[in-house]
Amino acid sequence: MSKEKSDALFQLIKSLKKSEKRYFRLSVSKEGNGGSTKYLRLFDLIDAQKEFDEDNLLKKDPNINPKQLSNLKAHLYKKILQSVRQYSQSSILDIEIREMIDHAQILFNRSLYDQCATVLKKAKKQASKVDNLELQLEILKWEKNVLTQTLGPGNQVRVNRIIAEVQDTNNRINNINTFTNLSVKLNSLYFKIGFIRNQSDYEKIVNMFNISLPVYEEEELSLNEKLNLYSLFVNYYFFIQDFKNGYRFAKKWVALFDKHKEIRVSKVEMYIRAINNLMIAQYKLYKYYEFVETSRQLRQIRHFPKNVMNENIRLKLLKYTYVHEFNRFFMLGDFAIGVRLLNKIKPRIEQIIAQLDNHSTLIMYYKMACLYFGNGDYREAIYWLNQIINSEAVDIREDIHSFARIVNLISHYELGNVDVIDYYIRSTYRFLLKKDDMYDFQRHILKFLKKLSYHFTEDQLIPEFKKLRKQLLPLQNNPYEKRAFIYFDIISWLECRIEKRSVAAVISEKAQVILKRQKVVFG
Repeated sequence: MSKEKSDALFQLIKSLKKSEKRYFRLSVSKEGNGGSTKYLRLFDLIDAQKEFDEDNLLKKDPNINPKQLSNLKAHLYKKILQSVRQYSQSSILDIEIREMIDHAQILFNRSLYDQCATVLKKAKKQASKVDNLELQLEILKWEKNVLTQTLGPGNQVRVNRIIAEVQDTNNRINNINTFTNLSVKLNSLYFKIGFIRNQSDYEKIVNMFNISLPVYEEEELSLNEKLNLYSLFVNYYFFIQDFKNGYRFAKKWVALFDKHKEIRVSKVEMYIRAINNLMIAQYKLYKYYEFVETSRQLRQIRHFPKNVMNENIRLKLLKYTYVHEFNRFFMLGDFAIGVRLLNKIKPRIEQIIAQLDNHSTLIMYYKMACLYFGNGDYREAIYWLNQIINSEAVDIREDIHSFARIVNLISHYELGNVDVIDYYIRSTYRFLLKKDDMYDFQRHILKFLKKLSYHFTEDQLIPEFKKLRKQLLPLQNNPYEKRAFIYFDIISWLECRIEKRSVAAVISEKAQVILKRQKVVFG
């Protein structure tokens, strides 16, 4: 077994929950032969290691033959997967259906066609229940095989029914493939540039979307088709900054899971994504009370069956829970409370960040930096902004890289680091021009900060802040310039400087006005 595969075995064992390890040990022990003892011994030795060390394994157990170790590890890897499959069978319906199909194949091979047909009927009912089209197609394939062996009265009717079902299922699968292919294309562009920057971006995305989207009747779509269609529309509308329509489809997406509660467990990852996107829309549109209600729905997922809560799902839940808790602090201006929480859980956050993909890592860094900035902890904000600025992943979310540099500049200004501002302005200029991300918002701020690098008295500063605020306010209504305000509430920062108050106080005051208005509507 190669080092790569050895590492894979180590990682697989380390990914197991305590209950899964216990189940594996019990199932192997029941085999009651010499080989099972070796597997169990090897399993326990690897489980006890912090890093995989083959030499150490052989020292710990001289009974393990070095020449046999490669095969032993390969068989152990397979046995673990079989055990996990069996352990998860009762709680993951897809696995249960696949096993029924396997049973149908065994019965067919033994010429027990009636029994095979009975098992396929049960499997089909279950597959229809969760609208798993791929498994339905596999079941239909075996139904066709059974059909050739069980000719009789009404045979033509059965043939026509199966052909029609195969055609319908294929059409639905093709629709889903089209929806998901388009969604992947959109995500790929979004992960590179972030929200659309100009008319050219807008036309490119809209044209690609309209050309690729198939003709469909929404009412006639299956459950799976609708889930993937709504996911696609949310991605599309978010990308072009149409958060109202993004919110509308995110609500439809989550409502579909609420209507078909049985699929929440089998499609838990998509369910989490649906809730996350709805909360993003509620945050962007400042629907605070709805946001709080949806956050409860997100937390309830922690109580799903243990077999479903794998490491991937737990990580996603933690990531979205923390990000949206940060967003709640931003909405209310509760930066001091947010920072106290962040400082308390920082070791846990850093542990989570180490497991995240590059895109999620950038988001987390930026959220943390803005939380510290809002609380006036500019040194700490700069620390997290530098994690973005010095990152090698500069081709992922170029927009976040751009605005991290803007917030970094403002943080240095707040700390009075006037001597480095000129350097950072030139560096930021070069970066923005290179990434084609130089627009009026950025120009006004960079020009303003360059001016501030000269000596101004406190009284001379106020008119400069007012002037910049006047320049920026109209940009909030510009379809492309307004994206800048998504990343950083520059207006509140300027108002805090003009009114000589904290950012938190300014944002909190605005929040209270909005919340009072919403409370009347929300009830």
